[in-house]
Amino acid sequence: MLRILVNRIGGMLVVMLLVIVLVFLIIHITPGDPAAVMLGPDATADDIAALREQLGLNAPLWQQFVHYLSGVLQGDLGRSLFLNIPVTEALWQRAEPTFFLTLMALLVATFIALPIGILSAYYRGSWFDQLATTLAMLSASIPSFWLGLIFIQVFAVKLGWFDTSGYGGPDATLASRLSHLVMPALSLGAVCSALIMRFTRASMLDVLNDDYVRTARAKGMSEYRVVVKHAFKNALIPVLTVIGLTAALLVSGAIVTETVFGLPGIGSLTVSAVLRRDYPVIQGTLLVVSGLYVLMNFIVDMLYLWVDPRVRYA
Repeated sequence: MLRILVNRIGGMLVVMLLVIVLVFLIIHITPGDPAAVMLGPDATADDIAALREQLGLNAPLWQQFVHYLSGVLQGDLGRSLFLNIPVTEALWQRAEPTFFLTLMALLVATFIALPIGILSAYYRGSWFDQLATTLAMLSASIPSFWLGLIFIQVFAVKLGWFDTSGYGGPDATLASRLSHLVMPALSLGAVCSALIMRFTRASMLDVLNDDYVRTARAKGMSEYRVVVKHAFKNALIPVLTVIGLTAALLVSGAIVTETVFGLPGIGSLTVSAVLRRDYPVIQGTLLVVSGLYVLMNFIVDMLYLWVDPRVRYA
């Protein structure tokens, strides 16, 4: 157990170091002078030189990297050029909508995908299986932002059940703010449910005909216990993997969805930073999203130990 934990943490550190190097290189291999891009075409040579000095772009590349790495290790992701606040503060201010949107979308995707995937595998070849597979392929091919626009037109404009955009005012309650996330979460979750459903179906098909499942039926167990307690539990490892990856993908997928629904989350902050050439915010967002990917993979690896104790001895 300790060996697995040390190996996973070591792997996380190596991956994050590579991400830091790549994020640093992105800003330096981008064509053109970052200072000139930030200031715009009307900037004078003196203004550009002053900003380069302020950003430390005149120092040798290795010194810039050491300074950048030192700041990251201390939790300092730099300072937003447009907002004039630390990047960590800017990200923290926008974290709440993105966090709840990701959580709600993951719950929507899971509650849609798991029952349908299990039933589709149990009734393999039936009309239900064919319908579920067709809907999964259709859902996977639909962009979340297009589905979001359809939801806005139907549920907000025509039916008036939800607001078209926004996250509520400063004095809005949590329940009111979460109500603004229903349509974005449904649009994201419905699209992401297709991948989870297909993995659940494939994993269940692999175990439903195994000997221990037939033995459980021979003992007189109910079909519910056979399918859920025995088959699904042993099919859970690949399902957990895809759920963990989906949770990480939802963070990056929220960028477009937040823009469509006018949510003040990390996604809209990233879009604004790209348009304004606010490089510290872009770099900080890339690091945070990459860190979430790595963290989700680590959590999934630890869940393996709980789902299947045999992993401890692998």
